[in-house]
Amino acid sequence: MKIVQILPELNEGGVERGTVELARELVKRGFKSVVISNGGKLVKQLEAEGSLHVKFDVCSKNPLTALMRVYGLRKILKELGADILHVRSRIPAWLVYFAKKNLHVKIVSTVHGFNSVSFYSSIMTKADSVICVSGAIKEYIQKHYNTPREKITLIPRGIDLEKFHPQNIDEAFIQKFKDAFDLHDKFIVTTVGRITQLKDLETFIKAMALLDIPNAIGLIVGGVREDKQNYFENLKQLVKSLHVNIVFTGSQEKVAEIYSLSDAVVSASKKPESFGRSVAEAIALNTPVIATNHGGVLDIVQENINGYFTTMQNPKDLAEKIIKAKTLSFDGQKYISKNFSLEQMVQKTVEIYEEIS
Repeated sequence: MKIVQILPELNEGGVERGTVELARELVKRGFKSVVISNGGKLVKQLEAEGSLHVKFDVCSKNPLTALMRVYGLRKILKELGADILHVRSRIPAWLVYFAKKNLHVKIVSTVHGFNSVSFYSSIMTKADSVICVSGAIKEYIQKHYNTPREKITLIPRGIDLEKFHPQNIDEAFIQKFKDAFDLHDKFIVTTVGRITQLKDLETFIKAMALLDIPNAIGLIVGGVREDKQNYFENLKQLVKSLHVNIVFTGSQEKVAEIYSLSDAVVSASKKPESFGRSVAEAIALNTPVIATNHGGVLDIVQENINGYFTTMQNPKDLAEKIIKAKTLSFDGQKYISKNFSLEQMVQKTVEIYEEIS
């Protein structure tokens, strides 16, 4: 069976990483795996792990080029002869919707986020089978699009428990990372993700300024797109004005090691996370998490066991929860393995492919 996943780009982000991981596992199981995207830094890894990458513009929102891209995509799909097309974003889903005419191929979509309710967003519910990454997402599309219950399957994003395992951590990297950012003998609080307003990094910075722990340091781990440079500069000014110990590390590949060296991980997002991948990954490495109390993280964090919920845009409450998290001790590997493993995600996804093909 040939599976073609389609998404805008293959750069950093949970959707991109999940696509590459699924592709690798499909190859291991004997499937033919193809990914169509506009390219990115994960292409090299994808190809090294046995999948074919086809570079095509399924990213642009320019309506003037849409028809031409529909024809281009149709030609690619005919040549590939896919059994399943798995769309992971709205632009690719619309292009596939028009390009697949008379190709007799089944469509699977994964709804990764709380997209604005609109005709444009509704395309993600028009597939033969719809995957939701959390209970919150499932409720959202049922409420706003009346998506038939029998079309929906809840499959949380899977955590790679080989990569995110305490015994497989690169200790040499951790020492170099600590040396580079002066992290030795520090209480390290980390937030991971691209630097955007939705991550509410202001609240994280203000909470760190309120934290009554003398050796505390905050890590903000994530890249900055060109259109977010002004926001990034504002964050640096806020850090300076509050005289708080915050380090911007930029984008990092070895996030497992960063979760492992952290004493707590924060997800202070204003917008509900569709799943909360960083939360699950940190817990897998036995690092407690403090997360805003909405969205997919509600399925993951067990309050008073592996983390705490905080109210949105409340630095004081966040600081208090970080202090409380210092006392938590738990077996995150066992919990994530039972509920959110990559193996479970792959198995359930393959069952959908086989069921509708």
